[in-house]
Amino acid sequence: MKKTLIFLLLVSIQFVNSQELALVKKNSKIGYLSKDGSFKIEPQYKSARSFSEGLAAVENGGKWGFIDTKGTWVIPADFKDAKDFNNGIAVVQKDKEWVYINTKGEIQKAPATDKVFDFNDGVAFIRQNNKVGLINNKMVVVLEPKYDQIKSFENGYARVELNKNWGIINTQGKEMVEPAYAEIGNYFKNTTWARKEKTFGLVIGGKFTPVDGAEKIWDFETQDLTYAKKNGKIGYIDLKGNWAILPIYDKGKAFSKNLAPVLVGKKWGFINPEGKFVIEPTYNDAEVFSTNGLAPIKESNWGFINESGKLVIPTQYGITTNAIIAMFTQQDKGFIDGVARVKNEGKWGFLKPDGTVLANQWFENAELFSKSEKAQPVAAPAEAPKQETKTTKPAAKSATKTAVKKKK
Repeated sequence: MKKTLIFLLLVSIQFVNSQELALVKKNSKIGYLSKDGSFKIEPQYKSARSFSEGLAAVENGGKWGFIDTKGTWVIPADFKDAKDFNNGIAVVQKDKEWVYINTKGEIQKAPATDKVFDFNDGVAFIRQNNKVGLINNKMVVVLEPKYDQIKSFENGYARVELNKNWGIINTQGKEMVEPAYAEIGNYFKNTTWARKEKTFGLVIGGKFTPVDGAEKIWDFETQDLTYAKKNGKIGYIDLKGNWAILPIYDKGKAFSKNLAPVLVGKKWGFINPEGKFVIEPTYNDAEVFSTNGLAPIKESNWGFINESGKLVIPTQYGITTNAIIAMFTQQDKGFIDGVARVKNEGKWGFLKPDGTVLANQWFENAELFSKSEKAQPVAAPAEAPKQETKTTKPAAKSATKTAVKKKK
């Protein structure tokens, strides 16, 4: 009983005084909106970034600094550029160099590196002699540079390349999957998909198991099924590599709420884990269900249906255009923590599940709501991957000789 109470206490204090703020642009000025639709900080900035760990990078007179959620300057605008805080560290451009600072604005002395990279999941890349390793937010090397590439961490794991072969490491630099594959996926429940020569399969506990006839496999998301291609058609495989749903669909997307969008001919519908249609294919496009049980569907424009297929928000909006992010992270499309970012007649706003617009306001630009206060270190969830930063200008996500997108 005592252990249970302690666990509940730890969970309850993950975020202290946390709130969510969204960066919005109104009358060519940037401000920050709270979930009740009121301005926490009135629009007044020419350039600014979203809040992260209680601080937001804001430009003032051509220089960048950081404000808190009251709009008070915490770190003076003294930098040529500034990125988000992550794990108590931010990358800023001081004069002509990129450096690390802490939440007091103090420059941190980092190990030698050819580039300066943003932190995520408690680590950042260092690159020496075209090899990549890791440091923690204490500026201590946790992995000596040894890989040719390290991709952005997702939920504590990253894809790595060594001698043109791919594997997976954790944030301590431990190899979870040795670099032995031509392609590799994300790490989900001790499993990943991979390609060995021309054969696609799953790596389960370090052992490669071919998937019968697979021509491509996509990442596992939040459920124990993922979609794969065989003979040009899409089906679904389980965590053992078995075809749980036969490949008979023209396209498919991830399962969420035990429903997955699939394309038959020119129309999208939703199937259950048994491969049966719960929502018949009638839409021009469809996205996965959000945790609140609503999914974006497209006719001429986008609207939202519930899990029984009932249209609850009319198809009259535009939605965000990025792909679904990896498991356990927020989704770019659809409802996120109670609101959906949508576009209507050239303006952006936030829909509530009942179809009303938050505070009945539309903006020239609107970013997703983000946690505005710093999380406690106990059991804090992984942050979304951030971009790396060159010593001369911002760069791509992966630590590599050239900018390369994440392998899929």
